[in-house]
Amino acid sequence: MAAFDYKALTAQGKTLRGVIEADSSRQARQQLREKGLTPLELAEGQQRGMQAGRFGWMGPGLPAKSLALVTRQMSTLIQAGLPLEEVLRAIAQQSENSRIESIVLAVRAKVLEGHSLAQSLAEYPRAFPRLYRATVAAGEHSGYLDKVMERLAEHTEDSQQFRQKIQMAMIYPCLLILLSITMVSGLMVYVVPDVIKVFVGSGQALPPLTVGLVALSDFIVDYGWLLLLLLLLGAIVIYQLLRQPAIRLRWHRQLLHLPFIRRFSRGFNTARYVSTLSILTSSGLPLVEGMRISTDVLGNEYLQQELRTATRRVQEGSSLHQALAESGYFPPMMLHMIASGETTGDLDVMLERTATYQSRDLQNLVTVLVGLFEPLMLLFMGVAVLLIVMAILLPILNMNQLVG
Repeated sequence: MAAFDYKALTAQGKTLRGVIEADSSRQARQQLREKGLTPLELAEGQQRGMQAGRFGWMGPGLPAKSLALVTRQMSTLIQAGLPLEEVLRAIAQQSENSRIESIVLAVRAKVLEGHSLAQSLAEYPRAFPRLYRATVAAGEHSGYLDKVMERLAEHTEDSQQFRQKIQMAMIYPCLLILLSITMVSGLMVYVVPDVIKVFVGSGQALPPLTVGLVALSDFIVDYGWLLLLLLLLGAIVIYQLLRQPAIRLRWHRQLLHLPFIRRFSRGFNTARYVSTLSILTSSGLPLVEGMRISTDVLGNEYLQQELRTATRRVQEGSSLHQALAESGYFPPMMLHMIASGETTGDLDVMLERTATYQSRDLQNLVTVLVGLFEPLMLLFMGVAVLLIVMAILLPILNMNQLVG
């Protein structure tokens, strides 16, 4: 039985979209007619999934919140002892999102054909990332899919909550930036020129601050559009340069060494690496294979290169903490905890603790940065307005002194 995405007309002439299960397109059309619907379009979800596998960037994806919800539902129902095909059917029926319903039913169709859950999820690489599929595959091979799905559900929920927390924390600073730029630009373009004309017409000598403000205002009025155009062109040039592998690799290396930025860049990538490795190894995946997959989910290509070297060292017999230490990008506390886990034989447990520690440290760092950003923007806005007001008031004070 396959899943079909349909577009149909109701008896009232309204367009309706949804998903229906049937053995064939003919049966799907018949079911729609029995419901009083007139089929307009019918597409098999499984075929779209196969196209998504060939053209991953074109395939449908799932938002982080939806993926977390689907994973939690799957984990709960599997732990309840339901067969996998019933689990997927229940999730599809409960979903109010047609895209989620279509994807889940298409995955269910592949499972009914005899494919494993991981192989079925691979039809939608954008919806289910490689880490997700590898973890599910490890759970199926080890026979502990219920426990692995529980761990995966916790991971996706934590990732989604952290992403949501950052997004919510950045709303206010972004509004401040927009407000500051709009207000200062408005004052410089519309207010300052009209006010300054009064003093220029009187023949009064203007203070240096006012002269500088007038020059800046004239520049914005005359060349502001050119400045915006240059910024846009600069962004396009930088984007095109970073698409070249050699330049992108050098840039990613710089991100790991630039003052201030390096702490955030290293912290984010090492936390993601250890967290992924912890999930994979605790799911029963061999350490070397887990290191390969964990390396591929990183965003920094230079660090990926270093960790591939570390993976080869471990494969050749080196310990994990020594291989990571030779890369030079992992904090000493993390390496000490991993070494302790290797010594005691509890590497899985120590990797989990290390991932928790590193993630908490990264969250604290982001919270501090966001907290500092707000007062800095308020300070910038206040200083800008103060300078504009002083540049306008100084000629008035000078004129009063002359009159007095």
